[in-house]
Amino acid sequence: MNVFKDLFWFFKQEKKYYLTGIVMLFLVSLLTLIPPYVVGVIVDRILEGSLSRSVLIQWLIFLLVVGILTYILRYVWRIMIFGPSIRLGKQLRNQLYVHFNKMSPQFYQKRRVGDLMAHSTNDVQAVEATAGEGVLTLVDSLTMGGMVVIMMALAINFPLTLIVLLPMPLMAWATGYYGKLLHERFFHAQSAFSDLNDKVQENVSGVRVIKAFGQEADEKESFRKQSADVVQKNVAVAKVDSLFDPTISFIVGLSYILAISFGSWFVVRETITLGELVTFTMYLGMLIWPMLAFGFLFNIVERGRASYDRIRSLLSVKEDITDKENAIVTTPSGNLAYSIQSYSFPESDQAVLRDIQFRLEQGETLGIVGKTGSGKTTLLRLLLREFDCKDGDMTIGGTSIYDFKRSALRSAIGYVPQEHFLFSATLAENIAFGKAEATMAEIKRAAQIACIDEDIERFPEGYNTVVGERGVTLSGGQKQRISIARAILLNPEILILDDSLSAVDAKTEETIVNELRANRANKTTIISAHRLSAIEHADLIIVLEDGRIAERGTHEELLEADQWYAMMYRHQQLESLVAQGGGTA
Repeated sequence: MNVFKDLFWFFKQEKKYYLTGIVMLFLVSLLTLIPPYVVGVIVDRILEGSLSRSVLIQWLIFLLVVGILTYILRYVWRIMIFGPSIRLGKQLRNQLYVHFNKMSPQFYQKRRVGDLMAHSTNDVQAVEATAGEGVLTLVDSLTMGGMVVIMMALAINFPLTLIVLLPMPLMAWATGYYGKLLHERFFHAQSAFSDLNDKVQENVSGVRVIKAFGQEADEKESFRKQSADVVQKNVAVAKVDSLFDPTISFIVGLSYILAISFGSWFVVRETITLGELVTFTMYLGMLIWPMLAFGFLFNIVERGRASYDRIRSLLSVKEDITDKENAIVTTPSGNLAYSIQSYSFPESDQAVLRDIQFRLEQGETLGIVGKTGSGKTTLLRLLLREFDCKDGDMTIGGTSIYDFKRSALRSAIGYVPQEHFLFSATLAENIAFGKAEATMAEIKRAAQIACIDEDIERFPEGYNTVVGERGVTLSGGQKQRISIARAILLNPEILILDDSLSAVDAKTEETIVNELRANRANKTTIISAHRLSAIEHADLIIVLEDGRIAERGTHEELLEADQWYAMMYRHQQLESLVAQGGGTA
């Protein structure tokens, strides 16, 4: 029952509802005791020959009133107990969602999306059931069971009550043992479901790759095995769960045998009347639900405890990227400077960036090039504070980025990542994602700068075309340009294009670059690229090699230096010439 203790914060929060619901349950249990008593009285009157029509009608009207009151009270307690449990589910989902949004990329590198989804769905539902059905079952079984036993003992016969309760310790031991087994097996079942959830999410996202490599059969077999594992673990849970009802029914059956045997003997000895024995057996029948309820209770509670442990474990993960106390809330602006002695990813001792020193005046353009894995993206993500650099600093307008609130810092930056993600919304809504209040004129202007306006206008629905499963399938270049338009619409102080022109042709790339130069006066732009034509115009170009700046300068200066940059430029120029059908004799 530790889960109820763990959820005490919520019960305290919703105490008015729960207390009202518990009072209603208590009254329902009290009213439920009346019909068996009335039946016993009527049986005795029949045996005595003193039952008249008027008396019978009075008792029937009384039972009708009891039934109506019970109906009303049951309606009320359902609202009072199940209502808060639904709010708990909402609260936990909100906590998880907010927590997920606070976490850095490191958090997601360690956890799978399917597992996080399982926490937000199945685990939350199990905890919600504990706060609803669990509370109901606990209170109802205790109040109903307790009142029935009291009525049997005080109103009918105390020794007979003790006799019929003799098998109950056996039931307490059995249900406790089953509950322990259930907790262990349900934890494994939930973990298996998380794995399956992740498998489905991964395969749906990567369905094109699976088909392209002809791996449908292998993935189906992998899914079949994983699904069979989920079934096996849930069957193991069901096997334990299925033990509760037979065990409880068997023990209640023993109590019935004792009640009939010893009760008949008491009637013969005139210790109790036949009507009292009838009432006693009816009360004993009413004990079946509280006994079964204990079985349900262990099932619900152990499931809820396993799930709540998983949720708490997830929520206990601390943010590794936080704001300073009294951090600056104004949007940063001004010159950009990097001064990084060394940077290693969390939980790694290998430095991926070393001796990075450069300064960029406000309004200038920085070009970053280098081989794959040289540290280009890492250099940019540090500016966004996706990771924190402990051995170095970056400043905007002379102020460290760590002195600004993250929200203020990121409001100054428009970032176009290598991997483009579009939401299942219209093209206009995707472009205006960071500026929901943008007018259609602003959206179209951003699309024109990103050279995607003409493509959008060719769609039947234009800017109202829905992206995703229900809409159009976009090419890689179109996705890139929509992502660029999304960032341009913000008109940020710093625009970062992280290899975001790789999927467009050379002519479109040149047009986008020229549009950016013309429309971003006094705004800083950083372009990371593999094609050097994208950064020829930059005021400063740095060449990264193994996390260090191997070359720096303007395009002309780097060509004169005749090192890696110059070699790559000549190589790409030759490739472009060949692609255009030219060549040398």
